[in-house]
Amino acid sequence: MLPLQLIRSDPERVRRGAQLKGATDAPIDSLLAIDAEIRRTQAEAQELQQRRNEASKRFPRMTDGAERDRVREEMREVSDRIKELEAALAPLEASRDDMLLRIPNLPHQSVPEGAGEEDNVEIERWGEPRQFDFPPRPHWDLGEALDMMDFERAVKISGSRFFMLKGLGSKLNRALISFMLDWHTSRGYTELWPPYLVKRDSMVGTGQLPKFEEDAFRTDDDLFLVPTAEVPVTNMYRDEILEPGTLPRYFAAYTACFRREAGAAGRDTRGLIRVHQFDKVELVKFVEPEHSYEELRKLLDDACSVLQALELPYRIVQMCTGDLGFTAAMKFDPEVWMPAQNRYVEISSCSNFEDFQARRANIRYRPAPEAKVEFVHTLNGSGLAGRVLPAVIENYQEADGSIRVPTVLRPYMAGLEVIGP
Repeated sequence: MLPLQLIRSDPERVRRGAQLKGATDAPIDSLLAIDAEIRRTQAEAQELQQRRNEASKRFPRMTDGAERDRVREEMREVSDRIKELEAALAPLEASRDDMLLRIPNLPHQSVPEGAGEEDNVEIERWGEPRQFDFPPRPHWDLGEALDMMDFERAVKISGSRFFMLKGLGSKLNRALISFMLDWHTSRGYTELWPPYLVKRDSMVGTGQLPKFEEDAFRTDDDLFLVPTAEVPVTNMYRDEILEPGTLPRYFAAYTACFRREAGAAGRDTRGLIRVHQFDKVELVKFVEPEHSYEELRKLLDDACSVLQALELPYRIVQMCTGDLGFTAAMKFDPEVWMPAQNRYVEISSCSNFEDFQARRANIRYRPAPEAKVEFVHTLNGSGLAGRVLPAVIENYQEADGSIRVPTVLRPYMAGLEVIGP
């Protein structure tokens, strides 16, 4: 969340940032009004407490009985009023804190302005899309033809936007996960295997709640299925102070991910592009503020290095303000080429949240042994998401319907080079 003092001192900057993100419902004015009421209430309570303390000091020295009775009655009324004010503060502060959680992070000043996806800026391309001498088939056709996928039975079991992998489809997916974890741990990331269920506080800490609660899968006892490993990994250090010299910290974690929201109605309804459950290897960083944008570039390079190792053509798009999302100050999306769809498709998002998540989750660090504690900066990025499986299938298909196994995955596939009919 944003510092309350920033919203008080520069509401126009915060209002402008929310507008740039399209967050027209951000309760900035309501928060300022209730904050002013809280401060008036606190000031009155403090003044009354001071009067009561001063009277308490004088009272033992009073000798006039009538005066003692008058002061005693006055202090009883003061104490009753203080209790009223304290009782009134609790709901006011709860409302203020809820409003704080609903105001988005401010875009970094260098983020291009724009209303939405159409205003994002392509900044880089890598690799040339393969020129096929036959019409490339979509991954769902290839997957079913090779008995690697079963959509019909998945829908029977769980409903729409679910899928089931079979045989070599399962093995190829597992190979990708193992390869990506090995790849990132060799580059300095510590591997984690976090829980798939998290508490409400964890979802609030990373910014999924309260704004996006309708998109989450929740159990009856108020646990949430993780929408991304970002949630459990970032919350590892919730309410902790990291010691001097221990930053940066890099983590890589695989989880299944669960999201109720699956994109625009009627879009990507077939295949593995927009589904309610998918696999993802997530990269999370805890860094010192002065290095966070340098670390963002490194994070982006780490995510894209997987695509390069798999020899998958991609481009990098910088999100404009209107497509930046609620929590990010800056975000880049690597997009992989999908030949059957003749377009690039998002396969990762690499974001710098600055101290927005750290304030929500109270994650701090001490720059030096005697220094004052500060909030860390958090970053994350997919390294990569489940869409890498359909990207491999479509880009490595052959005219006979077979799929070549990328060279870097063959050790994970017992040396298998081709998945054939």
